[in-house]
Amino acid sequence: MSSPLALPRKPRADAERNRERILEVAKDVFTRDGAAASLDEIARQSSIGNATLYRHFPTREDLIEAVYRTEVEKLAAAEQRFAAIMPPLEALRAWMLLFIDHVAEKKLIIPAMDTVPGGSLRLIEGARSTIHNAFLNAVQRAIASGDLRSDTNPDDLIRALIGVFHTTASPGWESSARRLVDILIAGSRSTSERSIAWISSPSALPEK
Repeated sequence: MSSPLALPRKPRADAERNRERILEVAKDVFTRDGAAASLDEIARQSSIGNATLYRHFPTREDLIEAVYRTEVEKLAAAEQRFAAIMPPLEALRAWMLLFIDHVAEKKLIIPAMDTVPGGSLRLIEGARSTIHNAFLNAVQRAIASGDLRSDTNPDDLIRALIGVFHTTASPGWESSARRLVDILIAGSRSTSERSIAWISSPSALPEK
C-alpha cells in the first residue's frame, strides 16, 4: 500500500509575514489600549486565528517584548540604511531625528511594557547597547568624513539628547529635542566645515 501524500507545509515566508503583521498591529493596539489591549482584537485585525497568534507569541508578555525589540531593531537598521544613501552628516542627523520619534512612540507603549516581568526599565536597558552602537557608528562616520571634529565624543551628544528626554511629560518636548539635534551637530562640526557654511550663507555675512 502506498503511503498517503503529506500535506505541503506553508512557506516559511508566509509565517514570517504573519509574524510581522501581528507585531505591526500589536504596536498600534498596545499604544491605543495599553495593558488592557485584547489579544483577540490583535488577532482579528491581523487577519489570523488566535491559534496562529499564540503559536508565534505564547503569552501577552512575549508579544509586548517582541514589539519593543522589533522597534529597536528597526531603529538600528535605519542607521545602516541612512549610511548607504546619505552623506555621513545627513545620515547622522536623520538618525538622531528618528531616535526622537522612537522615544515618543516608546512613551506611548510604556504602560504595556510595564506589565512584563522587570517592567519597561528591563526592556529599555536590554536595548541600550543596540541603540548606542548604532549612534556610535553614525557619529564615527561623520568624524571620519571630516564633517565633525576629531575630538567629538558620541557620548556627549547622546547624553544631551537624553537630558531632553527627561522632559517628555512637558508640552513641546519633541520640538525642543529636534532643535537640539541641529544645535549639537552645528557645535560639533569641524572648523573648516563651519567656515564653509558661514561663507555660503548670505545671512551670515556681516552688515556694512
